[in-house]
Amino acid sequence: MPVIGPLSFALEVPSLEEGIAFYTDAGLAAVQDGNRVDLRCADQERPCITLLGGFARKRLHHIALRADGLAQIAEDVPAAGGMVVHAPEGFDAGGLWVTDPHGMLFHLVALPAEEPLPAAEPFAINAPGRIVRNRRSAILPARAYAPAKPLRLGHMLCFSPDVLASVRFVTEGLGMALADQAQDVIAFTCARKNSDHHVLAFAKSPGIGFHHASFQVNDPDEVGRSGRALVDRAGRGDWGFGRHTIGSNFFHYIQDPWGSWFEYYADMDFIDDHALWTPTNYAMEDSLASWGPKLPEDFVHNYEVSEAFAPRDVAPAS
Repeated sequence: MPVIGPLSFALEVPSLEEGIAFYTDAGLAAVQDGNRVDLRCADQERPCITLLGGFARKRLHHIALRADGLAQIAEDVPAAGGMVVHAPEGFDAGGLWVTDPHGMLFHLVALPAEEPLPAAEPFAINAPGRIVRNRRSAILPARAYAPAKPLRLGHMLCFSPDVLASVRFVTEGLGMALADQAQDVIAFTCARKNSDHHVLAFAKSPGIGFHHASFQVNDPDEVGRSGRALVDRAGRGDWGFGRHTIGSNFFHYIQDPWGSWFEYYADMDFIDDHALWTPTNYAMEDSLASWGPKLPEDFVHNYEVSEAFAPRDVAPAS
């Protein structure tokens, strides 16, 4: 099982200042070194986002994934339509750098799975015939809640001109597995053991690009509360509060300064052994949400697609 979980992503952006403001408002901690900013979740020493400044527009630089069996991945990638390449300038040459059939860049890093998060207070819901919260309120006064601090990066969704080819690459080349899909328009992939429902997903678009990253918080109340607070601070578009059909997670998306999205989520389906899971091919009406507000018009628009925006120049590894 080569890929065992998400690690981070890197974006080229036109304004580090806007990026720092947005992501620190979202609850991440920023460390800047010249024209590079690393952003971290609460209680984590490694970055989950890297922003590279000084570019004309936002573009996905690469996706980083935890993996083992890097030698086997290097052998499998060419047959899956990809290519082993040299590390880009300024990035660690360790691990394994590869591109998929569309030129999307991946960094596979030999790191073990993350330690489980400490158990949170159970989300107690009184239901018919099941009273679990007695003589106490579920909700405190608003001032009692601290600002959001996301616990970890849960998953990423990228645009692809051929979703099924992208799925083939990550399953046959990187050793991931298909969790579920909605026709050839969107697909969700996971690690083969002890994985959230999706680690990496793909949505159909004329070209590659970055759609969103999703960050876990404790419970649905925190999704809604934190999402609304970030919308108010960022002053940008949003989609939420709602609940997905595929993956079952509660969500709130907030648009970043460059048109892609940041998601708070809670309660994700879990797949302990993909061999015991049966992927579903959903109808398109179930591809986005079971319930939630109306979808923003540009929610699935890829702002990175442009005739003048050439694919990344990478050097094949010898």
